[in-house]
Amino acid sequence: MIVQKDVQLKPYNTFGIEATAKYFVEVSSIEQLKEILQNPDYQSTERLILGGGSNMLLTKDFEGLVIKIAIKGFEVVKENEDNIWIKAGAGVVWHDLVMHCVNQNYAGMENLSLIPGTVGAAPMQNIGAYGVEIKEVFEELEALEIETGEIRTFDKATCNFGYRESIFKHEAKGKYIILNVTFKLNKKPTFHVEYGAIKDTLAEMGVTEMSIKAISDAVIHIRQSKLPNPAEIGNAGSFFKNPEIPNTQFEALKAQFPTIPSYPVNETTTKVPAGWLIEQAGWKGQRFGNVGVHAKQALVLVNYGGGKGEEIKDLSQKIQASVKEKFGIQLSAEVNFI
Repeated sequence: MIVQKDVQLKPYNTFGIEATAKYFVEVSSIEQLKEILQNPDYQSTERLILGGGSNMLLTKDFEGLVIKIAIKGFEVVKENEDNIWIKAGAGVVWHDLVMHCVNQNYAGMENLSLIPGTVGAAPMQNIGAYGVEIKEVFEELEALEIETGEIRTFDKATCNFGYRESIFKHEAKGKYIILNVTFKLNKKPTFHVEYGAIKDTLAEMGVTEMSIKAISDAVIHIRQSKLPNPAEIGNAGSFFKNPEIPNTQFEALKAQFPTIPSYPVNETTTKVPAGWLIEQAGWKGQRFGNVGVHAKQALVLVNYGGGKGEEIKDLSQKIQASVKEKFGIQLSAEVNFI
């Protein structure tokens, strides 16, 4: 384990932003992680814990220590007639784990195919797509408490999952580093095809017999057709959360904008697609120098090459102000500003 100096972070963030880390280290085990955290040379140094770099926007050079989590591997830890439990290291690529489960016919993750990032970041954000969230397959995780060096187990209730939320974005933020996550998957699948364009895509693909492989293929097809590949155009996927608003506010908006799409959350709340709001506000496909809003999906901000984090941050704030003015809705960023 070698601590490097003045490392370029462009390869480590999916926006492809050029920024430098004063110190950088990659850890592939819990022991290495403990070692670097206990190293007196970096005790007073600001730290940035890095997974896949797919949910952050670097707005400047990082003057501290970047710790890249590369704890790999996954294993079956328990199974019965109906379920199987798989523990995966925090550094495992999320889509690799999903594909392993799909190929083994373990159900529950197929709707979450092709989401960028790593396993360790997934519960922090309670990632979700096409009607499924990680909390539905989550069993528990182990995390290292930075202050004490002790390993603590968090179950589903303790994680306090919400829409793109968890305890790790609030009271536990910056206090723990996730080491591994255990998922409870199903041997007898329940298919979720009502959300988005999955049904139509399955029909277009000529699928006559439903399977988790078919759903995964459909989700991958949809994502690839709508979302830019970070290897080709820098982006972090969905930049904003879909806002949840009171039903009274939604009904007032519907009277003014009859075509506004929506998804009921509960008896008092409705979710509105942020991408639709941004598109209606006139931002879809707009380009400003090296940054802009993707032409096929208004929810995605992009770096065409050479863009700076501050430029994307500024664009996001202008979009927020525009949507607020037109619809009275305050968009919240999914992406973390560094």
